[in-house]
Amino acid sequence: MSDRLKVLLQYVLPKQRLTVFAGRIAGARGSMVTTRLIRWFVGRYAVDMSEAADADVRSYGSFNDFFTRALKAGSRPIADVDFVCPVDGAISQFGLIDDHHILQAKGHRFTTTQLLGGDAALAAQFRHGSFANLYLSPKDYHRLHMPCEGKLTRMIYVPGKLFSVNPVTARGVPNLFARNERVVCTFTSGEHGLFVMVLVGATIVGSMATVWHGVVNPKRTNETSIWDYTNDDIVLEKGEEMGRFLLGSTVIMLFEQGTIAFDEDWEPERKVRLGEPMGHRPA
Repeated sequence: MSDRLKVLLQYVLPKQRLTVFAGRIAGARGSMVTTRLIRWFVGRYAVDMSEAADADVRSYGSFNDFFTRALKAGSRPIADVDFVCPVDGAISQFGLIDDHHILQAKGHRFTTTQLLGGDAALAAQFRHGSFANLYLSPKDYHRLHMPCEGKLTRMIYVPGKLFSVNPVTARGVPNLFARNERVVCTFTSGEHGLFVMVLVGATIVGSMATVWHGVVNPKRTNETSIWDYTNDDIVLEKGEEMGRFLLGSTVIMLFEQGTIAFDEDWEPERKVRLGEPMGHRPA
């Protein structure tokens, strides 16, 4: 199937219904069907179960339990650098924010205001800053961790579409990451300033969850929701788990101007792993 046809299908598929159906299947518990589905998935996507804290596929009560499986202790050492990669996945794009524009793919850009659900005041703080867009494929570990230490100040649920976020769709659907459903998590760091982690939903992504809230979007609505944590003492350390995808997707990070210089080994489409060096503060 050509890339063009794959993109066109994204516009006509009943994405919301497919996602609801997939969520029900993934959440079903205690059946042989679940175990068979997990075995098929492991074989189809070459999932490395030797890294899992529990390698026995029969032990998972639901597909979601398997998909958000923990890793063995010590399997992802956290590098002694300012910023570490927060996920297992691949680099979609990264670099400088051009005024307030973020590169999606060749020929496609979107704005920080669009990404952040229309919050122009928040977006303005990342003008000429830096961004990193990381894609999690089906085979990857699907828990998200902190790139650096941060205190949570706010979370925003932004309703949207449910296009796939794979590389083909990213090249073919304009404003993809600013159109899809997403959860915006805002942090402050005494050493690294303000930064944002945006969890982007996609087709058949059952839901997104954070460690401080749980599942953020159990019932999808067309309304933006905001949680203020300014007066709460929710501080997460570098490398600590902050959330997870119930089926795969993308995380986008925004940093203020002059905060991060990305690792010299980083390049688009490069595979990355949790805990690897992502960058350092400029001298």
